[in-house]
Amino acid sequence: MPLTLYNSLVREKQVFEPIDPSRVTMYVCGPTVYNLVHIGNGRPAVVFDVLYRVLRGTYPQVVFARNITDIDDKINAAAADNGESIADLADRFTTAYNEDIEALGVLPPSVEPRATGHVNEIIATIETLIAGGHAYAAEGHVLFNVPSDPNYGQLSNRSLEDMIDGARVEVAPYKQDPKDFVLWKPSTPELPGWDSPWGRGRPGWHIECSAMINTHLGTTIDIHGGGSDLTFPHHENELAQSTCANGAAFVKYWVHNGMLTFGGEKMSKSLGNIETLRGLLETNDGEVLRYALLMGQYRSALAWGPAQLEQAKSALDRLYQALRIAGYGDERATSFANEPIDTLPDAVRAALEDDLNTPGALAALHAMAGEIHKTEDAAARAKLRRQMLVSGWYLGLFEQDPVAYFQVGAELPAERIEALIDERNAARAAKDYARADEIRAELLAADIELEDSREGTVWRRRD
Repeated sequence: MPLTLYNSLVREKQVFEPIDPSRVTMYVCGPTVYNLVHIGNGRPAVVFDVLYRVLRGTYPQVVFARNITDIDDKINAAAADNGESIADLADRFTTAYNEDIEALGVLPPSVEPRATGHVNEIIATIETLIAGGHAYAAEGHVLFNVPSDPNYGQLSNRSLEDMIDGARVEVAPYKQDPKDFVLWKPSTPELPGWDSPWGRGRPGWHIECSAMINTHLGTTIDIHGGGSDLTFPHHENELAQSTCANGAAFVKYWVHNGMLTFGGEKMSKSLGNIETLRGLLETNDGEVLRYALLMGQYRSALAWGPAQLEQAKSALDRLYQALRIAGYGDERATSFANEPIDTLPDAVRAALEDDLNTPGALAALHAMAGEIHKTEDAAARAKLRRQMLVSGWYLGLFEQDPVAYFQVGAELPAERIEALIDERNAARAAKDYARADEIRAELLAADIELEDSREGTVWRRRD
């Protein structure tokens, strides 16, 4: 079946038909780099990573841009509080972000543009908007004239009359309309700034994405993604300014992921209920975190907490156990990175092409794991193992050796455990079963379980 995606603009699922099948374009809003990101920021990274993999397996070229916002008042404030330069702080947290999402198995994008590298393009876009009567300068600021766009509100399904002036935007005397939003603002000497026709200043948040999309992807792109919390005002403003500046459609498919909730509330820094991704990675395998993020349909809110992580760990254990039973080898999911999507098992492909139904794809993986447990046929197991690994590539799973996966975090050094296993094997060969049992008990006391099979003895850390 063809790929279908829920398009937020029309509020229904649509068959994905790219503008140019030889070059598919996707842009996803990245982080504002003033602090460590929380696990909620990890969800769009994982969701759109899966979409990127599906597109790569379907089309010959996919250009995926994920930006870095490194011009922002929060960055300025954090740098001042820390006593470091704005550039150093932004660089540090950009590096941290990329390290953290790499631990989630997220592939690097085709391009990672930064706002600071596109100020000239931002200024040019603003000049175009002013020339077209869609923006105006006032007291060192430049603002987008919202009433000049009759379609403003179409993405968030809001009419101008329904919007409460000042509820989500700054009310200021220099605005012609309270709903107008900032494209450019003046900078004081201690703040970062660039020379412009309107004086030294810096861009507003929304305009940077429009300029970077135009520069790297083109006037009209296939997919624009991000969290549902960005729909208004950020994406609504992007849509308005880009359409007015370019005189053309901006985005064909708007795709938004739902938020993570913690104790029934949206996870956010402002509520103080966040868990940083880096902190979670200190006590959890990144693949477990990724699995947990894939357990819910991406458009729905996803409850987050210890129970979800335990469930994800248990489920991933079952899958790795099946891979271990199926036989050992050097192949990992990355061995199938260039496999086209039509090599996927039908059930996995159908789920992923149905608006990224990752819970359905995971269920199909567990069905394959169940088949591995049921059969003793080596060829059948090898085929199922390959199908699981191909599926794992598209989901971003199974990058670890199935044996080593169960040994991470053991109390005893691996060399000591292997030496005790050798001693136990020798004791069993000598029919010294008492000593063999003592060794098993000694390892069990250190939370090490042994599994004997015709292929030999393997060990795993007991949770």
